[in-house]
Amino acid sequence: MPPFEAFLALRYLRPRRTFVSIITVISVVGVLLGVAVMIIVISVMSGFDQEWHDRILGFNAAMEVYNADLSPVTNAPALMKEIQAASTEVIGVSPFIGGEAVLQSERTENDDTNLSAAYVDGVDPETQAGVTVIPGSIIRGKYDVSDKGILLGPEMADRLGLTVGDRLALYSGPVLQKYVHAARDSNTVTQMAADFTVRGIFDVGFASYNRTHVVISREDAARVFDLPEDSVNGIAVKLRNPYLADEVGASFAGKLKEPVRVLTWREKFPDIFDALAVEKETMFIILFFIMIVAAFGIINCQIIFVVQKTREIGILKALGANNSQILCLFLSQSVVVGILGVGLGFGLALLALHYRNNFLHFMREVTHTDLLPSSIYQLSGLPASIEPHDVAVICGTAFCACVLAGLFPAWKASRLQPVEALRHE
Repeated sequence: MPPFEAFLALRYLRPRRTFVSIITVISVVGVLLGVAVMIIVISVMSGFDQEWHDRILGFNAAMEVYNADLSPVTNAPALMKEIQAASTEVIGVSPFIGGEAVLQSERTENDDTNLSAAYVDGVDPETQAGVTVIPGSIIRGKYDVSDKGILLGPEMADRLGLTVGDRLALYSGPVLQKYVHAARDSNTVTQMAADFTVRGIFDVGFASYNRTHVVISREDAARVFDLPEDSVNGIAVKLRNPYLADEVGASFAGKLKEPVRVLTWREKFPDIFDALAVEKETMFIILFFIMIVAAFGIINCQIIFVVQKTREIGILKALGANNSQILCLFLSQSVVVGILGVGLGFGLALLALHYRNNFLHFMREVTHTDLLPSSIYQLSGLPASIEPHDVAVICGTAFCACVLAGLFPAWKASRLQPVEALRHE
């Protein structure tokens, strides 16, 4: 049988056509909305974080290994074997050459739009599938970079007016420097730009990469960037758990024969993920003020309730109720409000997150505005990831705020003297 404090608390909370009942309902709604908004926003922020992690780490390796002095790696096969044997976390290695270049389309008639800057990835076709999603992301053509074949994203292809089978010229930094020297010395023999054929168009789900990166073979990249034969810039490494990149990279120091420099994904993309983490924490703090507003509503409701029940408090104390029992009686009401508000808010958040993209589509149709432009957010839909830890923190802090809000009025009620309470009119 429940204690009489809980029985009276539930009895006092029964809906009645009184001002206090209305305030109680408003308090529950305030907690409900606060919890729902916090869970929705934090889940969406977590969704963005997770989506960008997956797409960036799908296109890029978890770490890149270079020579300590950043000179070209000439013993790539041996270094790859050492890296694979250095840690059980390593599940893929591939040599690469990277650099910036200028692309010139032969198909586009408008001279203002047939040039585009790009980052060239020179890869080993046999091992690239172990470190990146590009081989499995071809939407047109095929994955073929042999004999001066080139792969590019749909945004790059549209900008240059290219399709599978078209040709383009690639001007690297060394080639452009030779052009400059040739312009100054008429006797200098100028190296022509390398001509490539578009063999495939890839879509890695990230507009920024589709728009800026092109892929060629490692051998072609060595010639384009004027590197020694059979040398590469570094080794791309894929890990079973990318979040262990720092620990695995640190372990290479004592296990590899030659000193190396390791660049992890955290070091390569610090701004993006740091910004997301800061935004998530900031949004949590800002939205928690909604809970503070709801807490003030609970305080207001409890103060009015204590004033209305002053005579009943005097009767209970005269019958033998002690201070702690009175405190528990009124504090139980805040607990019930907290449980109802947090529970209903959690349910509303799950419902809203389930239909988030339907609502986004509806708002897009009504306002005729793209509320989630892919050019900015790199996504076609609104992501969401309901993290149990985040939900537990939100619901826990919201419930604690509700209980603490009712603590002062309950304490004041428990301190009332029976005689003074019975004289109350």
